[in-house]
Amino acid sequence: RCPERDHSPVGCPAKMNTEWGEKSSADLMSRYVSNETGYGVPEEGWRICLAHEFKEKRKPFQAKDVSLSNVLEHIGLGIRYLKWWYKKTQVEKKAPFIDMFRAQPLRQIYGAPLGGIGGGTITRGWRGEFCRWQLNPGMYHYKTVTANQFTVCLRRGGQTVYQQVLSVERPPTLQGWNWGYCGEYAFYHALYPRAWTVYELPGQKVTLTCRQVSPVIPHDYQDSSLPVAVFVWDVENNNDFALDVSIMFTMVNGSGHKDDKCGGHWNEPFHLEKEGEAVSGVLLHHCPAVNPYTLCIAAREQPDREVSHQTAFSPKGTCSGLWSDLITDGRLDSPTGSSPPTPKGEKVAAALAAGCSVPAQSRSSLEFCLAWDMPTITFGSREREHIRRYARYFGSKGDAAPSLGHYALTHYRQWERSIEEWQRPVLQDRYSLPSWYKSALFNELYFVVDGGTVWTELPEDADVSGGVRSEDGGLPAQPAVVKEFGRFAYLEGQEYRMYNTYDVHFYASFALIMLWPKLALSVQYDIAGSVVQQDPTERLHLMSGRCSPVKAQNVVPHDIGDPDDEPWQRVNAYLIHDTADWKDLNLKFVLQVYRDFHLTQDSQYLRDMWPVCQAVMESEMKFDLDGDGLIENSGYADQTYDGWTVTGPSAYCGGLWLASLCVMCKMSRLADNEETYQRYRDILDRGSAAFDKLLWNGKYYNYDSSGRDLSNSVMSDQCAGHWFLRASGLGEGEYKAFPKEKIQSALKSVFDLNVMSFAGGQMGAVNGMRPEGVPDRSSVQSDEVWIGVVYGLAATMIHEGMLEEGMRTAEGCYRTVWERLGMAFQTPEAYCEKNIYRSLAYMRPLSVWAMQLALIKNRPCVSATYCLFAHMYTPMEALHFTCQ
Repeated sequence: RCPERDHSPVGCPAKMNTEWGEKSSADLMSRYVSNETGYGVPEEGWRICLAHEFKEKRKPFQAKDVSLSNVLEHIGLGIRYLKWWYKKTQVEKKAPFIDMFRAQPLRQIYGAPLGGIGGGTITRGWRGEFCRWQLNPGMYHYKTVTANQFTVCLRRGGQTVYQQVLSVERPPTLQGWNWGYCGEYAFYHALYPRAWTVYELPGQKVTLTCRQVSPVIPHDYQDSSLPVAVFVWDVENNNDFALDVSIMFTMVNGSGHKDDKCGGHWNEPFHLEKEGEAVSGVLLHHCPAVNPYTLCIAAREQPDREVSHQTAFSPKGTCSGLWSDLITDGRLDSPTGSSPPTPKGEKVAAALAAGCSVPAQSRSSLEFCLAWDMPTITFGSREREHIRRYARYFGSKGDAAPSLGHYALTHYRQWERSIEEWQRPVLQDRYSLPSWYKSALFNELYFVVDGGTVWTELPEDADVSGGVRSEDGGLPAQPAVVKEFGRFAYLEGQEYRMYNTYDVHFYASFALIMLWPKLALSVQYDIAGSVVQQDPTERLHLMSGRCSPVKAQNVVPHDIGDPDDEPWQRVNAYLIHDTADWKDLNLKFVLQVYRDFHLTQDSQYLRDMWPVCQAVMESEMKFDLDGDGLIENSGYADQTYDGWTVTGPSAYCGGLWLASLCVMCKMSRLADNEETYQRYRDILDRGSAAFDKLLWNGKYYNYDSSGRDLSNSVMSDQCAGHWFLRASGLGEGEYKAFPKEKIQSALKSVFDLNVMSFAGGQMGAVNGMRPEGVPDRSSVQSDEVWIGVVYGLAATMIHEGMLEEGMRTAEGCYRTVWERLGMAFQTPEAYCEKNIYRSLAYMRPLSVWAMQLALIKNRPCVSATYCLFAHMYTPMEALHFTCQ
């Protein structure tokens, strides 16, 4: 506790734990009948009883949900999209980058994903199922593989007294197994990158706690890349007699995809001993024509633990043979040799069991690992081979699965110590940080790993800027950061399949720059390299119906490509608008460049980016049509709100423009270029006057200055430019673009109208609100809530001393998504007040880390929360970070 904070003017967010919020959390555990709390389960996180059922069932936004007025307005788009969709799906047999006709239905089942960054992911549901797969880079399929389970066997005096699949399901297959565990005796608890499931075994006086650990560790660029996860089973025996306990892990060779039956897959047992530690398990070699891989299930061998296996079994029929094998003596037969390759049409699975004796009133543990080895990958075009980051440490031959399993089982405790050290200051800050916020902050990080993420080596022949060198306004062919730390890409969303969508990354990038800053800088180098290149290939853009080049020079790309094509090689998979004329992309690049420099103090990065910033600002100048220093929007949806028309000077793009001019002034001074400073200063002064004159209405900045009926709508994101200035240590004194009193008045208007006058103040901030207190329904996006925008808005409020309002604003989103709608680990881009959501598992909500940055920067003293980062910086860096 810090006594100076007792007098803090910013208030105390703990007061925001209102009754509705507490009830929302309690509902998730209302069906839990046990008193068991499990072993080592933290207090903070997202917790849910395995018997919970979400009452509200929402549907995805689809073409049929567009209102009649919007249909009439966009009828040309609809016809062009339908033609394009038909060609893509029926002729080319490819998946559209956005599928408006086959959106993913809401499955309220997902838990924390397995694996590190960029090596593929396997997601487990909160009831324990293996149910979401992204092993082929960026390409998802959603299939629950029934046979992938953990089973417990209890034995006393040489007799099995209890054997149960730890699943609440009662599937129509595998009828020889004992299904239907009672979910009222178990709960799931997630605090990413770890999760716990606690099972009381009814009538047995035994409690199991399964702890799931993935190596997702800030500022770690080696172990964080590993495609592994560890399952530690703590067994508590509360009886007055000893028990022999076995846990069996079963896994199908494959992922539930149709290629599981393509034939040629095979399994083999393995044993690996090195450095005095031994692990045993089964390798499941999956051999499709494209991107083959090996799954590895492994257990740690110890003197008082017995590890056994079944190399292969068929996961169809009753499968009673495997069940009987375990029930007989608590172990499996452990045959030697590999299984024959599967015939076409057949699947194969493997099983691994680990057992130990647990004395009366004691606890023992069993350790398992799941790893997958797909070191070289091709994207959808099959044109180039890419090497994943982890192959730098484990090789690219495809034979690393045993070593990955061994490394995970012998290093996971070290990972956990690092994770606990990182998370502890936030978790222990009981004075000012509410529980929901701690869950949001860490659990939303799932998307860094499970956003279709790839992390690859920079190919030796790669040239990030296409031959345009630094002396000509470009970059080195292989910038040091990219060469050392690799290339990083994550999807806009699991359903919006474009890598590094830049207008959205603007919001999400806070997570990367704060936790893996080298990856954030690597993304910036790739974007900058694309800026100076062009692709003159003409193509049809679906909104306008006009043809224009794929990529113009000296403008920021929308994205760096589709994983079903060839990312980095062919950018701008998005073809709804011609984004060369979007008003926000160039500005978001400039703002991120300076923010990243501010947080890293990487002078070489700033020197490399400076000419690119100048180039994109020159491109942006053409949008100031009347020379008043303020850019104009062009009468269509020419920014990240790509379904919400904006005309003339606008709050959102105009604000980003002024903030960018402010940043250019600052960078000019750092570059010791007074002439450039004076040029941008003059434009900033004139633009600020025009912005005030055309948009300020006495309470907030109007949506735009078109004079249309709805031009005075209240936009929740109207202060985005100011937000970035504050996050960059600017926004005051010489480097200020907006008067403080106007920003605070605008934020108060947003809080009163967009937050508290919408859905009882319990669902965050609606994008657009009319001054009379009803949502702006003029577009398909104006009456949506965008979770990532709301977290950014909350950060802006915190920067301005409105801590209580900021926390209330963000809390509504968290509770809606995670507690009411059942969208854990698939936070969408948007939801409406009723019925509809859009684009599950989306990038933008990573902006919750902007709230954490705002909290750090606005503490009246160096609080415990600052310590979240203290160990990651040199003393000089840490001083800079906290004292700006």
